[in-house]
Amino acid sequence: MAAKKGVYPCYENQFQVGKDKENLNNIADMENFSVAIDNEVQEWKPYDQEGWTRRLMTGKSVTITVSGKRNVGDAGNDFIAGLAFKNGTDSNGVLQWTFPDTTKFIMPCVFSITNIGAGETVNVGPLEFEAQSDGKPEITEAEAV
Repeated sequence: MAAKKGVYPCYENQFQVGKDKENLNNIADMENFSVAIDNEVQEWKPYDQEGWTRRLMTGKSVTITVSGKRNVGDAGNDFIAGLAFKNGTDSNGVLQWTFPDTTKFIMPCVFSITNIGAGETVNVGPLEFEAQSDGKPEITEAEAV
């Protein structure tokens, strides 16, 4: 994928999942990726600042919430669905997010599966999960365009 400039449709973001970064697959039929970045900020009010607050970012975590359709036979979709009843480190893996500008965000994570096919009788079976960061991600910045 070539690096992009300017605005872009969300589908130009690409997401892959796997047990490790050497075994990543796209996830067929996903419709929504929602990203939440949690920031830890320490605050203090030193005398030399005359009542003004100082702040320092001391920590971060990322949760990516994903929803779409269950697609049996797709490697990425099957990988996620296969984690539904796992515990401990068996629920760990990697999510890679490739931005339209080609920046890569590779996140070791815990996969929390919340739905693997239940819904109304006339609906297509869903697949829904959260990828919750587990340690520091690897970020490869895009090359200048």
